[in-house]
Amino acid sequence: MSEIPHLLVHDHEDTVGVVVVEELEAGTDMLVCITHDNSTFRLKAEQAVPIGHKISLKDHKVGDTVYKYGEDIGRIIEDCAKGHHLHTHNCKTKRW
Repeated sequence: MSEIPHLLVHDHEDTVGVVVVEELEAGTDMLVCITHDNSTFRLKAEQAVPIGHKISLKDHKVGDTVYKYGEDIGRIIEDCAKGHHLHTHNCKTKRW
């Protein structure tokens, strides 16, 4: 792979990926790498998202479960469209 990925996804079942570049801007045609098998796909970043934060890989609705590392990491509390920033403002843990 000659192009550097913008977003890493760990498992094919994940519904979010992690931004791995500085200053990701809205409108970026991101290269997304699924680390499980090094497969790739493209996704448009609909918002600027800081490095280390998540981007939604699908349209999430309130109550949906979010998957990262193939694991349930929380539930959606505010709709989050594909390509948008997914963080504590729209996703909460199910632990409490």
